[in-house]
Amino acid sequence: MAIRILGYLVPASVVASLVACWLGAAPTREAHRVATRQVNVERFTAISSKPFKEVESKIESGVGHPDMAALLFKIAAAKNQADLDSAVNSAVGPTGLMQFNKFDLGEVLRKESGNNAQAVRLLVGNPLIMKQMVKLVPDAGSYAPVTILIDQRGDGVHVCYDTMASFLAPYGNKQALEVARNLDAKLEDLIKAAAF
Repeated sequence: MAIRILGYLVPASVVASLVACWLGAAPTREAHRVATRQVNVERFTAISSKPFKEVESKIESGVGHPDMAALLFKIAAAKNQADLDSAVNSAVGPTGLMQFNKFDLGEVLRKESGNNAQAVRLLVGNPLIMKQMVKLVPDAGSYAPVTILIDQRGDGVHVCYDTMASFLAPYGNKQALEVARNLDAKLEDLIKAAAF
């Protein structure tokens, strides 16, 4: 996929790398080094008796739905932090979050089973929040944006996500952990409002 910027078609991977660098997530390299880190993840789950589509709609109404190509262009064109803030803040919803992508897992499941499987995966976050965490803990870029999974099960509609604070806890950075906890509070409030 390519994105047209100033009349040129630029591969999406190049744009993503430029955005990551702009947001302070430039990769660093150390030759011939491999490491493994144990990360225990805490999963937050709300089980709702509401219909699947109602829960999904409530989650989606709480986040922005920007044209991602246009947003990436605005981010790349930003000349300073104020421009970046303006570009991102114009794209978020009432929770201060935006939806980066949506995957309809149910569509795939229904092909095999023929039943009415309902499951979606939403990638949700805020580049400015991500930047705060990645500046302090570069690995935070592996976890943001977060996944919200909404799926229909026998006991109701499950809405879950893995908490950012649990991902960042092993790194021991108190400032990053505080940012992560604030993000988790936004997500938990959004999920509770949709589920109950």
